[in-house]
Amino acid sequence: MTDERLIFESSAPGRRGASLPADDVPADVGLPAIEPELLRPGTGDLPELSELDVVRHFTRLSQWNFSIATNFYPLGSCTMKYNPIVNEWSARLPGFAGIHPMWPAPLVQGALALCADLEAMLAEVSGMDAVTLTPAAGAQGEFVGIKMIRAHHVRAGHPRRKVLIPASAHGTNPATSALCGYDVVEIPVGSDGLVHLGDVTPHLDDEVAAIMITNPNTLGLFEREIGAIAAAVHEVGGLVYIDGANMNALCGVSRPGDVGADVLHINLHKTFSTPHGGGGPGAGPVCVKSVLEPYLPVPRVVRVEGALALDEDRPLSIGRVRTFQGNFGMLVRAYTYMAGLGGDGIARMSERAVLNANYLRARLGGTLSIAQDQPCLHECVFTDQSLAGTGVKTLDVAKRLLDFGFHAPTIYFPLVVPGALMIEPTETESRETLDAFVAAMETIVAEAKADPDRLSGAPHSARVRRLDETRAARKPVLRWRPVGATPGTGGGDEA
Repeated sequence: MTDERLIFESSAPGRRGASLPADDVPADVGLPAIEPELLRPGTGDLPELSELDVVRHFTRLSQWNFSIATNFYPLGSCTMKYNPIVNEWSARLPGFAGIHPMWPAPLVQGALALCADLEAMLAEVSGMDAVTLTPAAGAQGEFVGIKMIRAHHVRAGHPRRKVLIPASAHGTNPATSALCGYDVVEIPVGSDGLVHLGDVTPHLDDEVAAIMITNPNTLGLFEREIGAIAAAVHEVGGLVYIDGANMNALCGVSRPGDVGADVLHINLHKTFSTPHGGGGPGAGPVCVKSVLEPYLPVPRVVRVEGALALDEDRPLSIGRVRTFQGNFGMLVRAYTYMAGLGGDGIARMSERAVLNANYLRARLGGTLSIAQDQPCLHECVFTDQSLAGTGVKTLDVAKRLLDFGFHAPTIYFPLVVPGALMIEPTETESRETLDAFVAAMETIVAEAKADPDRLSGAPHSARVRRLDETRAARKPVLRWRPVGATPGTGGGDEA
């Protein structure tokens, strides 16, 4: 097929994708009545299709999509990391996939043992003292971390007022701090892409609750003054939150807990190969030093008389932040990955991620302008500065890459780099794939200088051409309504 209609447009009245037995429950069986206000008056404008139509529709859409399973997907910061098939196998084992979250602890000892072992693994790799697995994503992990920091200061009698955050931070850092009631103080980034103690010191006083600092930072660089910065923040009674989103560059080499971190979250999809985005749900474990251990969310996995149990009797805890033990299937996947690699394998994972990123930095250094011309860690950041005068922008390069079979890298982030292209190859990509990506970038840059109009119309071979992304963000179509339908009867905008 050359096109694909909306699933609503393929609907035919009376067509069904499932067969259900007739309702044989007597009307007077005595079941409690459902409150009328909880009942829908009808099914609404749901599409009616056969099972085969539905399968073909979504299979075709999946075949047209870019994914880590089909294409090189070099998103920096977000890390589109390959998810090994063995992880999916283990998560589907009946003893994990078939348990019910309401079962009592004696019936789920294996699942609780996995959680306890994974906590120990993450504590070891991060250099921290205790771990909670319950947060459902890195952003919620940040929320949990800052809530614990606030609880710590409140218990000390002074909640404090501000959190220090570098200009290169992930956007969730200031958002989380503001959500938890703190004022955000932005710390500038030096010309070398790093945070310097001299820029932090003027803001240090007894109102500083914490500093949130990403290490390695969003330029792919290790914060060389992190130890001194952490010590200075501790000197005024503040705590150190290290955004562990980029732990995939450090495993087996450097532990945040050894350089002064009091708390950090780990994005399991970025470092330990669990699905990301639409392949989720996510998981963002939070690791803490002993100073914050009393505030960890409940329930906690503990050992009582030789058996594992869930402890909810923790008076200083910030409470429950997620149902049960979080997204347990993600925990099984991460455990499988870590157990399969072992300590030496996890260290090699980070080493190869750094090697691949520096290979791309070296190969593309003569083609694109590089933000920081120094060895990087897991990702490297380029700019569109070398294209000045052609009219070609970062977005044009990103769209043209689709024609070569590559997903675009992260663009226009970090915000401290104008026209940024942030490229993260991860450790699993081969040299042949990286060379093909380099060749595509070289061709695109040559086109930009010889025929810039070729890029302004890209992509040329994708299922759809360049879309109006601003309109899509500001006026998303969230519900289908037949053309001509009266607004308010079918809801939403026209498809």
